[in-house]
This record gives sequence, structure tokens and C-alpha cells, in this order.
Amino acid sequence: MAEFGCRVRALLAERGTSMRRTARALGYDPAYLARVINGKQQPSEQLVGALDDHLRADGELMSLWASGRRPPVHTAEQATSADGDIAHLRASVAHLLEHDNRYGGAAVAPAAVQAWRAAQRKLDCGAVPDRARAGYLSAVAELAEIAGWLLFDAGEEEASRRAFLESHLLARHAGDRPMEWFALDMLAMQDVHSGRPGEALRIADELLSRPRIPPRVTLLARVRRGRALAQAGDRRRALDELAGARVGLGDSIDPRDPVWAWWVNDNEITGHEGEVLLALGEDKAAVPKLQRALELSSAHFPDGRGSLYYSVALLSAYASARAWRECEATLISIGSLSETVESERSRRRLRSTLRAMSRRPDAPGWLREYVRDV
Repeated sequence: MAEFGCRVRALLAERGTSMRRTARALGYDPAYLARVINGKQQPSEQLVGALDDHLRADGELMSLWASGRRPPVHTAEQATSADGDIAHLRASVAHLLEHDNRYGGAAVAPAAVQAWRAAQRKLDCGAVPDRARAGYLSAVAELAEIAGWLLFDAGEEEASRRAFLESHLLARHAGDRPMEWFALDMLAMQDVHSGRPGEALRIADELLSRPRIPPRVTLLARVRRGRALAQAGDRRRALDELAGARVGLGDSIDPRDPVWAWWVNDNEITGHEGEVLLALGEDKAAVPKLQRALELSSAHFPDGRGSLYYSVALLSAYASARAWRECEATLISIGSLSETVESERSRRRLRSTLRAMSRRPDAPGWLREYVRDV
């Protein structure tokens, strides 16, 4: 693959770009791209295709890769092993999600990334038989998506975005459209969290423009639109989108809905309704929504990640609504939750809320003192 690496370096120079900038633009680890260019690791087909498009090589890189690649000889035993690997990857996803719901993303993200990278390396070195390749690609795409979600909850936003982009690319190569939709939804979610409503709207609109999108995917796209519109200050359209999502939730699960949409429920929509009202400055209206979301979340995992997330969101609403006694009670409950749940996303929001509360002249002195102690 030396010729391939030399040509990539030449194209990088011709285009006036660096290897690191290219890796980031494509959503790949720069260290991985460096190993590929230096001939120390076989590139995946999806990386070669992405490089070909990005560097405008008109298929030259794909041809070099194909000519320099030795087709692996796979045995029946290897095919059976690949099937076992796929089953293991699927089981890993379920285990990671169970742990995340109880203890938060920061506690689980390193294990998820390790599992994803190990599975990705097997793809990159051509060790997966052709017969099992599509299924393996799909399983790794799901694992990358889960790693992205856990990294997001752990506060590792740049690494999370790379994982979501990789998941989308893997799903596309696998022909797994439901997983493609999932990765896009996660990117829109991250955009809302990071204050990029324009990009969130573009992703949601792209999803809604696709033919025969399942109802639950449509519902999520409307939620992302509603959150983005609220950030942009468009009250009427934001509330309309959430109302449409609420109506869609009342419909039964459609056979076309992807299996990953199991978490799209009353708890999810209620929480987003509260967040939209909070973003619009309607704090008192947000409080009962977030109270209900906390109640629903606590019914499944009383001391889990969801309970911490909605407790912190509710604290923000109470503080904005000047409900000082409720702030104190919520802070006490958050203290016990934070001993078991490691969610950097919620901790950052909590720190921001506490700083704002400590600076409010209308907050009682006893509360400001308690906040400083916390």
C-alpha cells in the first residue's frame, strides 16, 4: 500500500490541506489516518472512498487501494466466528446501555470506545468474510453510535461527534438505513445541546424530506426541530413541532419503526416539552413538564442517569421561576444522585445553574450560602 500512501500525501499537498485537518473533516482519528498513509495499517473501504471524494481524486485512490489489496481467504470457520462476533457486539450494546442508564455515560464510555475500536480494526484489516460483512458493518455502526452517545453524556463532545459521523458512514456502507437515521438524529441532538440550531434544523429537515420515513423517526425529527426553533426564539413553530410530536406519540408503534426507537416514549416527549418552554423563558410552564419527566424517569431507574438529568433541568426551572424552597429540596436530592451517577453533561449544567443562582441578588441569603457549599 506504499503507492496509495504516497498518492494521498501528494494530493494533500496539491489541495493545500493537512492530514490532521482532513481526518477531522472526515470524522476519523488523525492517528489512524497517519498509520494508513505510512503503510502501517490497511485502510477501510469507507475511508478510501471518503478520501477519494474529499481530495477530488476521481476514483484514483479507490483503484490504488483495490489493486494493492490482497483479497483474504476466508474459511467456513471464520464465517462462523464472524457470526459469533456480531452476536457479541449486539449483546455488548445492550449491556452498555443498561450500565449507562444506571450509572451514566462517563462511567461506561471508555469500555464502549474500546469495544468499538477493536471491532473497527477487524474491519480495517479485512478479517471479516464477505458473507458476514454487511451484518458486521451494521453491528459496528450501532456500537459506534452507542460510543458516541456515551461520550456525549461524558462531556467528550468532539469525540462524540466523530463517533456519530463514523456510525453514519458505516451504516451507509452496510445499507442499514435505520441506523443511518439514528446517527443523524444523534448529530441533531448534539447540535441542539451545543447551541447550533441551524445545523440541527438542516439535519431534521433532511430526515423529514426522505420518502417513507417511519413514524417514530419523523417524531424525533420534529422534536429536534422544536428544540432548535426554541433556541432561535421562534415560539409558535417550536410549540407546534412539539405538539405534532405529542400527537405522533399517541399512534401505535408502526412495523416500520426501527428497533432502536424503543426509548421514544411519554417520558422523552414530556422532557423535551419542558426544555422547549425553558428555552423560551416560560419557566413556570416548564416546571410541571419537567416534574412529570422526572417522575416517569425515576419509575424505571430511581437513582439513574435520567433522574439526575431531569433533577438538574428542574433545578434550572425552579431557579428561573424563583421557587427557592423547591431549589433547596432538589439540590438535596441531586447530592445523593451525584454519588452514583457519572454524567458530565448533567454536572456541567448543574455547575452553570449553581453559578447563576449564587449571583442572583433576589435569591435568599441562606440559599446562596448553601449553593456556595455545594
